Amino acid sequence: MRHFFFGLVLGTAVHLVAGLGAASTAAAAEGPACFAPASLAGRPDEKLVRKQNPATRPTLPELTLPKAQALDPALRGSIRRVDLPAGVKLVALTFDLCEASGEVSGYDGAIVDYLRAEKVPATFFAGGKWLMSHPARGEQIIADPLFETGNHTWSHGNLSVHGGAYMERQVDDADAAFLLRRKDAAAAGCALPGVPERPNLFRFPYGTCSPASMNYVNDTGHLAIQWDVDSGDPAFLGAKFMADAMLRSIRPGSIVLMHANGRGAHTAEAVRLLVPALQAKGYRFVTVSELLAAGKPVIASTCYGLKPGDTKVYDDAARTGRHILDTAR
Repeated sequence: MRHFFFGLVLGTAVHLVAGLGAASTAAAAEGPACFAPASLAGRPDEKLVRKQNPATRPTLPELTLPKAQALDPALRGSIRRVDLPAGVKLVALTFDLCEASGEVSGYDGAIVDYLRAEKVPATFFAGGKWLMSHPARGEQIIADPLFETGNHTWSHGNLSVHGGAYMERQVDDADAAFLLRRKDAAAAGCALPGVPERPNLFRFPYGTCSPASMNYVNDTGHLAIQWDVDSGDPAFLGAKFMADAMLRSIRPGSIVLMHANGRGAHTAEAVRLLVPALQAKGYRFVTVSELLAAGKPVIASTCYGLKPGDTKVYDDAARTGRHILDTAR
């Protein structure tokens, strides 16, 4: 059920909900069988974020992207959360794997290892540059039936301020990196049922967008997935503080923002506290696509973090030139 059932989203799809947990668990029991278990285990040194040597800056080979799927007009815009049928308690945990220009970000294997061990589905939004810098980890996540992977631009570009060809390349080059990693996983013998050649999901960096960038994202077949619960994990808030804050904010149909790229301080520890606490409250974990299929998306016409206008600080920084305009070619 890793693909997105476009025809079910606008209905409640109540009959689907009962099978979500069993389907995800059954798929997860096998794991990404095309990889040796030892190769999946995370290493503490992988979490490190470091400066990038310009000579090792990743680039893309020439690839032809598959034709974009047509998007239901009712699903255009910024998807914040999902309204679910009464009594249904589902939540989607999401983790960004972003990598900005001039850096090589990390891989927080402690998070991924825990999700696999506990059979917790999750959605990862991977930057194209991150997928090129972490080829094996990208392939493993894409191939894992417990997870799904969305587009998080090439190098975490601000698509509210920078438009035109740069904006298009940020979106397209991340799709191309996903396609390349998917091809490599398939060549390694991974079975990829339901994994599209072009991601269905997209997340805007910084939670900010322009009308032009939203149109382009939707026109290229992506659902723009934002969030209604922010872990605040790049700040040094402490695991218990983060877990308690998320627990207070999460409600049925929530989409939770976290990071698994080494930028999340104490995220792995917070997840270990959050997951059992939510389970004790009767919640089940699903991917974003499963969550969308189980109810009606709540869609905003503009992009923001938790309230309209709160991304201005990132837009101002981009306008003053403190962000490098980086693309893959």
